[in-house]
Amino acid sequence: MSGALRVRERLEEWERGWLSPLAAKSSESRGRERPEEPCPLRTAFQRDRDRIVHSKAFRRLKHKTQVFIAPEGDHYRTRLTHTLEVAQVARTVARSMALNEDLAEAIALGHDLGHTPFGHLGEDVLDERLRALVARGAWRPEAGGAGEQGFRHAAQSLRVVDCLEGERGLNLTWEVRDGIREHSADGRPATLEGQVVQHADRIAYLNHDIDDAVRAGVLRIESIPAPVTGVLGDVHARRINTMVTDIVRNGLERGVVAFSPEVGEAADLLEEFMFENVYLGPATEPARARASRLLGLLFDHLLEHPEELEGPFGLDRAPAADAPRAAADFIAGMTDRFAIAQFERLFVPAPWRPV
Repeated sequence: MSGALRVRERLEEWERGWLSPLAAKSSESRGRERPEEPCPLRTAFQRDRDRIVHSKAFRRLKHKTQVFIAPEGDHYRTRLTHTLEVAQVARTVARSMALNEDLAEAIALGHDLGHTPFGHLGEDVLDERLRALVARGAWRPEAGGAGEQGFRHAAQSLRVVDCLEGERGLNLTWEVRDGIREHSADGRPATLEGQVVQHADRIAYLNHDIDDAVRAGVLRIESIPAPVTGVLGDVHARRINTMVTDIVRNGLERGVVAFSPEVGEAADLLEEFMFENVYLGPATEPARARASRLLGLLFDHLLEHPEELEGPFGLDRAPAADAPRAAADFIAGMTDRFAIAQFERLFVPAPWRPV
């Protein structure tokens, strides 16, 4: 290689010299499932980030619901804007703690690639449908699937980068794949960068979902419990700053990625409040009920007509014999508007077509 193109090697040397001893170093990655020639310009984690950004699954996030289904307004978050906010918070925390910012960014950008249309409600519908098939003895999932017997969006995100995107998946590094798979609340990422993304995800959605709920008239900012605002702050920017600063302070003082007890308790109380009043609240119930019925009917239809899993409306490649998992793959990859269009094509008679 020409000495003028030793950019990657200089970046790797910088990481070894300047990042924290606790940081993941790209030159020490556990590698990829399929070995590749290193890029002369980018580290392994930078290369992963670029592959994620250029993927079709990443582009589809712009038309997937965050909380509010098909909202009327240009300022509501989508799954894509949520992902970008997570990446911004993760980069700030990682940089402040002298961790590997490129690794944190790659994990953040890929963490929701497998998320369903219509937010977590879509995840619940697929999980219930798949588990019901297992309970009836109608399906035996292969070990290591996207949630194995059910459906988890974190496992599905890993499935996207491992085998659904491109010809043979994106072939990402072990560290990025681990962070994507373990980013949910019940996971435990192996790297501190993965743990940073796990906390950044929570910081982002708790705060931007308040913003959207107030805009939608579902929530009044004054209704947030005083023990929350007293600790975290009473405006959007102050809450985020409090939570980010708290994690960085704990990281620098204790070498861990965690909230202090006081901030952690306030965050837990805020999350409980949001579930009761927004995520599962009465104001969003009608839209959630319609979306649940829509996705359930689509899933059942695809099991009855597996030939529709391929072709002009289906997956990029012909599905395997595992039709339930292929149906879940197809639906999880849909945007909200594509799911609605499929439902109308299949179940809503056109006015000129006899019933």
